[in-house]
Amino acid sequence: MKKRKMVLRKGRAAGAALILALTVYSCGQVVERDAKNVNAGKEAIIPTEPTVPITTQPPTEPPVVDKRIHIVATGDNLVQTAVYKNAQQLAGDGVSYDFKPMYENVRHIIEGADVSIINQETLICNGEYEVSGSNFNFNSPVELGQDMIDLGFDVFTIANNHVLDKGVGGLSATLDYWDEKSQLNDIVVCGAYRNEADANNIRTMEVDGVTIAFLAYTEHMNGYKMPSDSEMRVILTDEEEIMEAQIREASEIADVVITAMHWGVEDTHVVSEDRKELAQKLVDWGCDVILGTHPHTAETMEYITREDGSRGFVYYSLGNFISAQTDNFNVVGEIADFTVVVDGETGDVTLEDVYAIPVINHYDDGKFSNMRLYPYNMYTSELADTHGLPYAPLGTAKSFNMGVIDNIIENNIPEEFRKLD
Repeated sequence: MKKRKMVLRKGRAAGAALILALTVYSCGQVVERDAKNVNAGKEAIIPTEPTVPITTQPPTEPPVVDKRIHIVATGDNLVQTAVYKNAQQLAGDGVSYDFKPMYENVRHIIEGADVSIINQETLICNGEYEVSGSNFNFNSPVELGQDMIDLGFDVFTIANNHVLDKGVGGLSATLDYWDEKSQLNDIVVCGAYRNEADANNIRTMEVDGVTIAFLAYTEHMNGYKMPSDSEMRVILTDEEEIMEAQIREASEIADVVITAMHWGVEDTHVVSEDRKELAQKLVDWGCDVILGTHPHTAETMEYITREDGSRGFVYYSLGNFISAQTDNFNVVGEIADFTVVVDGETGDVTLEDVYAIPVINHYDDGKFSNMRLYPYNMYTSELADTHGLPYAPLGTAKSFNMGVIDNIIENNIPEEFRKLD
């Protein structure tokens, strides 16, 4: 019996202790004996915070993602007399100019890119010189630049053979014009500069965390040279040491380097060996994309490989964007269309979705009426058959139809780079 009682008491005590423990835990309290009350046989209940197990987990790193920038670029915006006469007619008041309707069919391409680049072939002398558009003497109305900005262009390259068409005064006025536009709009203008220091101040733009550097050079200035007493600077393509230094610096301060090259022989689709050799040098120095202009014709394009296996890309000539030229090879140009990819871990630059979009400059008759641009996928046989080119003055290549257009594309844009849809 004693044994059983002892066992019984022990069992009750354990049960009571368990009930007490459960009660204490559920109340979030711990029972402790107060030293002052030991002799009195009393217990003090002291509230405390419940004990919660602490687990330590390493912080979760955000996933590394590549940065992608979609870029488009056009060829020569060659605003000849017939072009600005169309703009004057569109404005309707006989005084001002409205260029935008002529470009409306390609607006979605320009606006759809993260960065859009245009080679502005003609001076815009800030209203200080007579408007002109022929005989190697170009000065466009002041409305032109703002209209191109409104169309969605972000970068204007102005290094070309016409920079001294109005002398150093005209170039200075053009720089004044672009300085004002740059202050009022988020744009980059490069290729002609106030002085040597300005020329070495490499223009950059940051887009979605990617820094892009822009450089622009020209092969010649129609036989003109900068006067010895002028500080203004336009860098020529035979100044290779300067180009190399600038491209190497640009590759240090930017993720991506894009170089506009105004080079080559007009009115030919042939890419000369000296241009290929120079393109290799530009890529070796650090250029990622070369945008060729000046021949006024669409020319081929290709990847260029460096010694380390990385690659750049060259569009040898994008041809014309808009113009009033009268040979069939002058009215079919290219819009460069590509995506720059910056590796999120290494920072290495690659190109994806590299294309050339054919663009056709259309006018209705031999007087250049109703001038407008079309991307290839909007152009039709009916339009081609009514093009005014066969009836326009001058020129030697006067036949025009969809077969002519397709032949130019097939001979000059490799199939892998054609964007026809």
